[in-house]
Amino acid sequence: MERKQASDFPQELLDLFHEYQHGDITRRTFLDRASKFAVGGVTVGALFESLRPDYAWAQQVPKDDSRLKTSYETVPSPEGNGTIRGYFARPASATGRLPAVLVIHENRGLNPYIEDVARRFAVANFVAFAPDGLTSVGGYPSPPDDEKAAAMFRQVDGMKMLADFVAAANWLRARPESSGKLGAVGFCFGGGVSNNLAVRLPDLGAAAPFYGRQPSAEDAARIKVPLLLHYAENDQGVNQGWPAFEAALKAGNKSYQAFIYPGTQHGFHNDTTPRYNEAAAKLAWQRTVDFFNKHLRG
Repeated sequence: MERKQASDFPQELLDLFHEYQHGDITRRTFLDRASKFAVGGVTVGALFESLRPDYAWAQQVPKDDSRLKTSYETVPSPEGNGTIRGYFARPASATGRLPAVLVIHENRGLNPYIEDVARRFAVANFVAFAPDGLTSVGGYPSPPDDEKAAAMFRQVDGMKMLADFVAAANWLRARPESSGKLGAVGFCFGGGVSNNLAVRLPDLGAAAPFYGRQPSAEDAARIKVPLLLHYAENDQGVNQGWPAFEAALKAGNKSYQAFIYPGTQHGFHNDTTPRYNEAAAKLAWQRTVDFFNKHLRG
């Protein structure tokens, strides 16, 4: 499939697909409302397909990269759904213990893009674990099916899933490969979870949410860890919560940096969709690696 960019689509259509991806409208509603953009011989079905993820693009680090060791691990989660399974990646030639990063997925579960992000952290000399919040309902589908995954996601109790992520964080920090220094990074839904972990885990070393929903002012007051906050310019739903969150962080004299990337869409780091913005994604990624190096090493 030809790779398209966000600039190839009207903003209204991108916003409409965003609603569909977040479960605010059905596929049928999307197709009905997107039909007005199907012009010049392009069908509405073709528009839909061009906006969907293509996981063949999510291969910055090959699955069989000889620099890495990877495995699927199952973590006990007695306060959540019993267990949570995830993808564990670490450098093959590591000597000594390394800082750890918990990688939290969007509202689709542990898809190939998120697994690749975990491998990218391992290449950067971290141990990384990407848990699958869909474990209790069978796990992210194979072969990849985001529509099915979104329906499965809505079946999982949100508080139990959060407890699963807490269990995954504690498991990762205690791994023999880990130095005990732990960071959390997440995307979309996972960005909100990263913010929540910063509230719930006082011994978290750092958190770097990408376009994540913000905690309340009361919860923000409990945050004790440094934050690196990434936002897209064209993301009104998430961004409307930023001013109040920033005010709470300032009021509590919290350690944070926030960046709003010009001209970007929600999901700009996800290199499997047209919303991907290469320049912004690379800049945000380098900032994140530098941030975790600063706060988790030594």
